Amino acid sequence: MPISLRLCRYFVCEIISEDPHCLQLIEERTVHNAVKNAVARIHGDFGLACCSIAFSVKYLNAYTGVVLLCCRKDFYRLLGSSLPFISHLENKNQCYPCSFNTLYVGATIRRCQKFLIQYNKDQLLLLLRNCSNEADRQAIQKSMQSCALVGEQQFQSHDEDSDVSTEMA
Repeated sequence: MPISLRLCRYFVCEIISEDPHCLQLIEERTVHNAVKNAVARIHGDFGLACCSIAFSVKYLNAYTGVVLLCCRKDFYRLLGSSLPFISHLENKNQCYPCSFNTLYVGATIRRCQKFLIQYNKDQLLLLLRNCSNEADRQAIQKSMQSCALVGEQQFQSHDEDSDVSTEMA
């Protein structure tokens, strides 16, 4: 079956660590191995085999700790139930204590991107409320205005144009 026809589920997760600097040392390979080890520990060889069919780490932001995981739709519950049991990540013989917080499970990468944009806007609003410096406040407001998917505005304006043309007809 071609990759484009394969049904997948995408997990948007946040890696929570006490030391934010250790997140910058984490690589996709490290997350991939930790998730597969957790699935094997919780669900055994059967769970590992099921989840390994099309499992991949699609995106890792080392600064925010956000990771996008992809797996087959048939077995996404096995993967999702294993994520809370990840207690550390190992990279280059270093062990970093952390936990995974599942933020969203979606059927497409696009939906996950939309969720992530909204989530980041909400996080920026929290920062804005706790901001005491006016320069920082303006920088956060500028960041909030620039939050959008590339091409999102083009699609919205095209949709609005088509709505107007159908109303006039």
